[in-house]
Order: sequence, then C-alpha cells, then structure tokens
Amino acid sequence: MGRQQDAAPVAPGNGAAGTTAMSACGLRKSFDGHAVLQDLDWVVPEGRVVGLLGRNGAGKTTLLRCVLGLSPLDAGRIEVLGEPMDEPRGQRLHRIGYVPQSFDLFPWMRIDAFLEFTAAFYRRWDAALVERLLGTWQLDRGKKIAALSQGQRQMLAIVRALAPDPDLLVLDEPVASLDPIARRDFLATLLPLMRRPGKTVIFSTHITTDLERVDADIALLRGGRIVLTRALAEINARFRRAVLIRAQGFALVPPLAGAWAARIHESKAIYVIDEGDAALRSALDQLAAREQATVMLAPLDLEDLFVELA
Repeated sequence: MGRQQDAAPVAPGNGAAGTTAMSACGLRKSFDGHAVLQDLDWVVPEGRVVGLLGRNGAGKTTLLRCVLGLSPLDAGRIEVLGEPMDEPRGQRLHRIGYVPQSFDLFPWMRIDAFLEFTAAFYRRWDAALVERLLGTWQLDRGKKIAALSQGQRQMLAIVRALAPDPDLLVLDEPVASLDPIARRDFLATLLPLMRRPGKTVIFSTHITTDLERVDADIALLRGGRIVLTRALAEINARFRRAVLIRAQGFALVPPLAGAWAARIHESKAIYVIDEGDAALRSALDQLAAREQATVMLAPLDLEDLFVELA
C-alpha cells in the first residue's frame, strides 16, 4: 500500500513563461506489450538540479529518451524549453546537452577529431572548458575512442555535453563508470556551470550520495509514474519512518490512509510518513491508540527513503 501520486498533474504550457524547463503530461510507452510509462505527469522547473531515482527497469532511460525526442511516445505530450517535443529540432538542440548510459560512438576517431567534429554542430562551444576537463581527467587528445576504458568514454561524453554551455543538461547514469575521485571532480565541475540562472539539470542515478552532494530536487519513478517530487531539504525535514510496536506484534499491517509506504518487519508495522502532513500525523496517532501500540519515529536519509518507496 502507499501513495500513487505526490501532486495533481500539470499540463504542459500551463506555467508562467520561462519558469518550466520540461513538462510532460499523460506519457505512455510500452515495449512488446509491457507498459513502461503509464499516464506519467512530470514538471521540471527551470534553474533546478533534479535527481531522477528509480529501480533498475523502472523506465528511467526510457523516460529520458522520450523527453529528448529520441524514443517515440505511444501517448502524451512533452514540452522542452518552451516548445513541443514532437521531434528533435536543430534550434533547440543547441541548448540541450545529453550524456547517455553508455558512449560507443565513433570508435575509430581520435578524441581531438571527435571534439572538433562535435563543436561544428553547436553555436556555443567552450574550448577553454574542454581543455581544462581533458587535463583534469587525463584524457589524451591523440588517443582513439576505441582505446578508452568505459570510464574514460563516459568522461568524454560528459565533456561533449558540457562544452556547448547547455540550458538543459540530461544525464543518464553519467558517473556509473567513474571512480570516486572522478565522480567528485565531475560534480565539482558541474555545479558552478549549472547553478547559473536559467540552467537546468535532470540527473538519473542510483548513487544517492551524489544527489545529496549537489542538493538536488528528487523525482521518484515507480510503476510507470512519477510518484514523488520534492526538494531534498524538504524530504530531510519532513519524511520519517514510523514504527508501531505492541506486545502481541502485528501479523498484517493496519491501513493508514496517506502513508507513502507500509510493511511488516519482525512483527512491527512500519510506515513512511510525511510528518508535515497534519492529517496524516493525526491519523497515525489515532491508529496507535486504536491498536494499543507505541509509535516510534526515526529520520530517513535519501537512500533509506529510496529503499522504502522504490
């Protein structure tokens, strides 16, 4: 049991001009008869770093590819940077950077040739940033892409995505192949670039500590829908694990309307609650009194919350 949606759907185009980087309404996508996205609604405000969380197979990559127009929708609407994303179009692509899960393009090219080739497609290209990142990550300009490790290819993909100074940067598990030092270097580079006015990042990852490091907003994908969208500070301040304990224990979890998740563990009833929801907290106290149980509350960090909800 648990909640299905954090907020009412917001249709594309309903926000004030310039305040929404991406909006999706009623997205549906299936593969071989299996529904991956189901009536999904999602709004990403301009100027935010948003972490997209979800289990393996939840559809994060599919969602990001749909957002970018790389995978066709079965139903629904998407707007990116103020325009319908019916298909990728040249003018808007100058303003979007994308790092896929794996980078396997142009293996025969040297790094310098690849970057020169890529730069020709963009109006803006920060050559000084490219040089700095190549030096920081020790990427040899003369080396062929085929000779790079998976981690080095991922670094090159990140360089390519950051160099055009994008207004929207979409990162699909961008640091999964990087060691901890390279991850820290990447985040240290990303933050100053993307904290400027009008810059937006959508960041899919399983590494919750990275999202905490960049103080990202959180969007949780579960069951084909975005079921939670909150600022990380709000999650830390309000979300709690509530444990009901009584002498005879619990065989089944008592219903608690409004709980984000509920389960039984070692004869204890365990819920995830938003402590700032006065009605939910009152319902929890009433449930405890009715069941003659004691309530214990404990904080949840982002990883704990992800495990409980995903």
